[in-house]
Amino acid sequence: MSFDPDDNPAASKTRRVTVEDVADEDEGNLIVNKRYFEQCPDASWTLREGQTKFERWLTFVTREEWELAEWLIRSLGQTRTDEFLKLPITRNRTQPSFHNNRSFLQKVDELPHGPAWSCKKVSIQGNQTDENGRLLHEDVELWARDPVECIRDLIGNPLFKEHMVYAPARAYADHEGLHRVIDDMWTADWWCDKQKQLPKGATIAPVILASDKTCLSQFRGDKSAWPVYLSIGNIAKEKRREMSARATVLIGYLPAGKLGCFTSDSRSLASYRLFHHCMSLLLQPLIAAGRDGVEMVCADSMVRRIYPILAAYVADFPEQCLVACCKENRCPKCLVAADERGDPLSSPMRDPQLIKEILERRKKGQHPTEFEDFGLRTVYSPFWANLPHTNIFLAFTPDLLHQLHKGVFKDHLVKWCLEIVGGAEIDARFKAIPDFPGLRHFKKGISAVKQWTGTEHKQMQRVFVGLLAGAVPSQVLVVARAILEFSYFAQLRTHTSDTLQFLENALAVFHANKDILHELEVREHFNIPKLHQLSHYVQSISLYGTTDAYRASNKRDYEEQMALWLQRQEAVFLRSSYLEWLSVQSQSATIAGHADHDHDIDSGSDSEMEDLQFESRAAPAKAPPVIGQCVLHVLANTPAHPRTSVQQLITAHGAVSFLPALKLFLHKHMSKNRIVPGPQDRFDVFRQVVIVAPPDPRVGESPQRWRIRATPEVSPGPGRKPGSPAKFDMALINNGARTTNLQTLDGAQVAQVRVIFTLPPLAYIEWFTPFKEPDPFSGLLQVSRSTRRLHRNAAVIHVDEILRPCHLIPRMGQSINPGWTSANAYELATDFYLNTFIDLDTFCISAIT
Repeated sequence: MSFDPDDNPAASKTRRVTVEDVADEDEGNLIVNKRYFEQCPDASWTLREGQTKFERWLTFVTREEWELAEWLIRSLGQTRTDEFLKLPITRNRTQPSFHNNRSFLQKVDELPHGPAWSCKKVSIQGNQTDENGRLLHEDVELWARDPVECIRDLIGNPLFKEHMVYAPARAYADHEGLHRVIDDMWTADWWCDKQKQLPKGATIAPVILASDKTCLSQFRGDKSAWPVYLSIGNIAKEKRREMSARATVLIGYLPAGKLGCFTSDSRSLASYRLFHHCMSLLLQPLIAAGRDGVEMVCADSMVRRIYPILAAYVADFPEQCLVACCKENRCPKCLVAADERGDPLSSPMRDPQLIKEILERRKKGQHPTEFEDFGLRTVYSPFWANLPHTNIFLAFTPDLLHQLHKGVFKDHLVKWCLEIVGGAEIDARFKAIPDFPGLRHFKKGISAVKQWTGTEHKQMQRVFVGLLAGAVPSQVLVVARAILEFSYFAQLRTHTSDTLQFLENALAVFHANKDILHELEVREHFNIPKLHQLSHYVQSISLYGTTDAYRASNKRDYEEQMALWLQRQEAVFLRSSYLEWLSVQSQSATIAGHADHDHDIDSGSDSEMEDLQFESRAAPAKAPPVIGQCVLHVLANTPAHPRTSVQQLITAHGAVSFLPALKLFLHKHMSKNRIVPGPQDRFDVFRQVVIVAPPDPRVGESPQRWRIRATPEVSPGPGRKPGSPAKFDMALINNGARTTNLQTLDGAQVAQVRVIFTLPPLAYIEWFTPFKEPDPFSGLLQVSRSTRRLHRNAAVIHVDEILRPCHLIPRMGQSINPGWTSANAYELATDFYLNTFIDLDTFCISAIT
């Protein structure tokens, strides 16, 4: 869809065309995939056409020699590189143009690279004296490179062309503009509001900074530093999340010296001041650039005037307090009192101008009462004081890992529930949770584990509400449910006005019921810093986009490496990116063909499909692509168990009513069929069916891929070959009243898949009852085994009637049946909860209607 550049010079560049397809135009509003966009006027004018860095590069060496150079720089150290190049086979056969490590590095250093690194010496005078009475001092190093030049590289990288946005817009789900939609930073409020403060035609580069004091890197000797990373909100969040894209760059190493020149009681304050001084030096170029703008060639080869403005700062809580110049018993965002952080209060936000004035007055020897009231530290020159258009206190973004997963959930909720229920009962319940693809089974429970990862925290959350049901007082279950609902809503990749209200409601429910924990004597107070931070989530999402929109750490550890090594690594990466760009320019059709081949889910046998990593796979060869609401059901080319007898299906799969169910299916769907199946017949049986569905934008932008297994128990083999338990997964089945909407439970019914076989592709299932009313405390829907004439209610259905997998948790009561295990719980229990927390997608279809 084209736009008149005279009406809006930037309109064609204000969205990512690869993410959503234009559907229509309506009365001047852009409509994208049933979303209406209100463009921000006078934003991001193009000045003229330019050339990106890639378009100015010349070719280097032969392709083969380049691939050798790339492997050497990424895989071998300098000594090993020298040894390799001096091998006779390398000298005589390969004959590269470089014959030793020195000549090789000379060629690498000739490659274009990112902004140069520089080392600035910072001299610190302490308050301790030597034996001669002279004040001690210490010299530290600040390694840095120009952040403006780093932004120039990012915004001008043509590999990001289809993932780059230059102007903000407000998105709505309806024509009237009543239902706001927020995902990427360009759809949120901060960018739109900031655009109005700049000259017409200005292009904002929202700067995202991240630093992590715990991620110290040793330089040499006893000197250490911690890294500072930078990204920009113009790049789509999905692209920024890809580590291989390098959309986040390292811009500096802050010194972390021991500061032995200070007395122990003043050393902490000295380190705070050193941090701010070094950050001021590092970010100095952003002051003029953010105030006056800088012309840059963008990824689309157009020149724009770019205003880099600090928008978001990603850090953990102690470092947020460090940046905010406040004590750690205060909130770095608002002015809530130190002893009121556990209450659902609406405290005023910190004001940068006011904070600067208070610090300045304190520096002059005055004693403003606000200094103590606000919990400030005597850091008189915060690095953010002169950054234009910056509100550092709003810039602190939610930290899901430390605040939610590890903080409120693991460190508090799990601890409270262990005290209420007891470790043995909680462990027994975790051990008995039925299997589900991708779900971790805590075979030994959780009570004895001391160290957890963020992934394990999230795995526990997937079953925690259903696991607690019956074991804790009902009001405690409400508290747990509220925390988990808040966690899941906070993880959404797309928010609406409704989901933000759900997020606030979940926190309100927690506060309304938390006193039960005090009554049970498991918590004396709720003055918990991480709990208070949750009260700022809705504001942050409204300002900056969903919580995955400002991730800025590239998770790379450059330990024991110096700036030259970093420069060489970056030069090799840029060279590779350049070659990729050339390939895209000249062979886009060929690349597309290769991409389709690489994403095949085609497999030679069903057993091979068992181990597929579906996160990186798509539809099978010769299968139609996932378009619109199309859903693919994929079976392997070759069945795992060909010509399986009916008796085997009965004994191994528990398909006791297989023949009656198949006869009923044939009578219903193939009434003219004269063949009656019998015990003598054999069937080709598959281990699983893979369902490929369109993406749910609330969860992600990639097609969804689910695996539903129907595999019998495998006995241990000879020697040490282990066996495996049966896996007959639960699934949601179309019960005949299904609509075309994939994002709802309407018309769906639970069944257990016992056999997947072909006549055409069919499945033998055992029905559960239709959904009963949700449990009033856990909020989980309830189901039971469906029976007919005292036998399980079974049926044969078309495979494509399977909608998606689901997970059930047995109703365990106050004490779990000691005979239940993960392998037999589905068979021994009769009443279950539909586990809507098993994944974010299932949570969405149950909680958001």
